[in-house]
Amino acid sequence: MGFGNKQASSSTKDLKGPRPTEDTPLIAKPKPLSSQSKTFANVFIAIVGAGVLGLPYSFKRTGWIMSLIMLFSVAALTNYCMMLLVHTRRKLQSFSRDLPEISSFGDLGFTICGSAGRLVVDIMIILSQAGFCVGYLIFIANTLVNLFNSSSSQSLTSQIMGLSAKSFYIWTCFPFQLGLNSIPSLTQLAPLSIFADIVDLGAMGVVMVEDVLLIIRNRPEVRAFGGLSVFFYGMGVAVYAFEGIGMVLPIESETREKEKFGRILGLSMAFISLLYGSFGVLGYFAFGNETKDIITANLGAGLISSLVQLGLCINLFFTFPLMMNPVYEIAERRFWGGRYCLWLRWVLVLAVSLVALLVPNFADFMSLVGSSVCCGLGFVLPALFHLLVFKEEMDLKGWCTDVGIVTVGVVLAVSGTWYALMEIFSVKAL
Repeated sequence: MGFGNKQASSSTKDLKGPRPTEDTPLIAKPKPLSSQSKTFANVFIAIVGAGVLGLPYSFKRTGWIMSLIMLFSVAALTNYCMMLLVHTRRKLQSFSRDLPEISSFGDLGFTICGSAGRLVVDIMIILSQAGFCVGYLIFIANTLVNLFNSSSSQSLTSQIMGLSAKSFYIWTCFPFQLGLNSIPSLTQLAPLSIFADIVDLGAMGVVMVEDVLLIIRNRPEVRAFGGLSVFFYGMGVAVYAFEGIGMVLPIESETREKEKFGRILGLSMAFISLLYGSFGVLGYFAFGNETKDIITANLGAGLISSLVQLGLCINLFFTFPLMMNPVYEIAERRFWGGRYCLWLRWVLVLAVSLVALLVPNFADFMSLVGSSVCCGLGFVLPALFHLLVFKEEMDLKGWCTDVGIVTVGVVLAVSGTWYALMEIFSVKAL
């Protein structure tokens, strides 16, 4: 999900400064105000990530028309809930200027519900950010297996004493990730966030061109609807693809013309939706039932294809510590007094690696994270916070809208998590 999420609800803390408390704003220093074009780019960077590469597989599972309907519906609802957070913060800040600065999702939760509100947001941020990193490791391992061991996995297994090729690559990354995640300040790694998005766009461009060429030569059989049995699976993937709500408050704070932020956000979401829809449709139409969970695995063994896949692996490898940074800041604030803690970081990297070993499929894990965590962050909490702040002045329609969104979010979270877990752990009948 967007690589900018590293600032979603955490502070850029000074290791030698005072220890943060529950009412300490999570983003300490304001940034220069952004133009409309930069705001558009910030939204794009915050949302678009490696998850887009799993969309064609989701289209195969749920049908292309059904997937498009779900994708555009989730985009519209996500945009609406993002604006709920913006309106809620503006309302709170209009009450009194003595309130602590509300710079992030966690700050908003604390202002509305106290420590319990921040705790809930912190837990969801930890689960979502760690979930993205699990997905990164799955992507890296499966991609490297496809590149180097697609025809010789058995020989590799024997060479590493029974470890599968995927396990071998994950454990190979582990000591290097311990080193990267030991860096107290990740400022020097921040440019890699931009590099990651550039590589993602390049990969999407290469894949879409290849898709068009294949569609012209071959027209595999496709289906429009996959049935209700895969509805929650597809919704989880769609929610994951648009996860970036944790960045909306920091981005809105940096916008120069705040009265135009809603329009800019809407245009950004519309553009991303069209990009996602085109990418998913072209990928599915090009490969049909042969579409793999990571679409780059369908590209074959050409030089350009290999370079694209290696580039994606490299940028996700270095993006891993950036995405884990909010997890470390929350964990260190809660369990180590806000001080740097090396062993706690290493334990978290180990936990993420162990989970990645247990999950076989990238797209299935996308659905799980999207359903279990992103529905809560993206739908339930924004509507709930908006309802708590505006309850005295909302009419029946407003109440019904917020309660309806909370209900939909809870249903999607529970049902989607159940179906995603069934997909991951059940033995699928061929």
